[in-house]
Amino acid sequence: MTDYRDHLLSSESTIKEALVKLDHLAKDAILFIVYADNTLLGSLTDGDVRRALIKGTSISENVEGVIQSNPRFIRKGESNIQKIIEYREGNYRIIPVLDKFNRVVNVINFRFLKSYLPIDAVVMAGGRGERLKPLTNDTPKPLLKVGEKPIIEHNIDRLRSFGIDDFWLSVRYLGEQLEDYFKDGSHKHICTEYVWETEPLGTIGAVSKVKNFKHDYILVTNSDILTNLNYEEFFLNFLESGADLSVVTIPYDVPIPYAVMETEDNKVISFKEKPTYTYYSNGGIYLMKKEVLKLIPKDKFYNATDLMEALIEKNFLVHSYPLRGYWLDIGKHDDFAKAQKDINKVNF
Repeated sequence: MTDYRDHLLSSESTIKEALVKLDHLAKDAILFIVYADNTLLGSLTDGDVRRALIKGTSISENVEGVIQSNPRFIRKGESNIQKIIEYREGNYRIIPVLDKFNRVVNVINFRFLKSYLPIDAVVMAGGRGERLKPLTNDTPKPLLKVGEKPIIEHNIDRLRSFGIDDFWLSVRYLGEQLEDYFKDGSHKHICTEYVWETEPLGTIGAVSKVKNFKHDYILVTNSDILTNLNYEEFFLNFLESGADLSVVTIPYDVPIPYAVMETEDNKVISFKEKPTYTYYSNGGIYLMKKEVLKLIPKDKFYNATDLMEALIEKNFLVHSYPLRGYWLDIGKHDDFAKAQKDINKVNF
């Protein structure tokens, strides 16, 4: 993936300098002309330059004279996902992302990204991985490799493919290794910060330590999950449901090999021949409005199930999102072995 800064060109540049950069970008040839502080001035394509040259403009002239002054853009933190979808489906492949001061802070390219979701992601990666010993004696479970890369990297790359670029990693056991592996995230074109647990805080307690979320929607996920969840569909379903929190749930079908009687005061009122009942278990992936985080106590052990119970008790809407795709919780040696087989045949 191209570094977004490759698409930026100073407003003081010449048309010739622009042509050199456009040639370097090849099929992604579009530039965003910026002032010294990266404030967006306009955009420039090969077509813009070609039309200017036909009119007699010299390549030694300043680039400002040939730019498009009102390019499409996305505002950082903007929650209008439909705008993103419209750009993507309208074949606007490369779009600048602006902060509130109109400075370019990113450039998204739909040749590499599936979406650009207005979400902060918290990845819970502090557990000891007791059931995977001795593999976790010297390596934190999230850094155990599945195929060519660590479990947690599969999760982060999947989230990144949907345009999520603000990450918090909650770490404790051997957390220094995770810090050393991901650093500030810039090599993946994301921003990575770390939340240190001095003592275990449960499956969501560490989220209370984060003070600087960038968006109004927060996704919290376990780091030891392997899934091909479509995060855009999950987000759209969350918005449509009007939920305060949505949890990915894993359907389990339980076939009953006999006819099941339905009774009332020992009177048989109906029966079903060998029915199958579907139950839903917690998938360890949660999407919520930022305001519900106020219910998480500070620096106390607190699980995501505690938060859901508190929300239900206070008449907030907790929504289930049944996943029909692939999902695996890598908790035991058998799960780890299965992940090694599945990674080559499941489309992640």
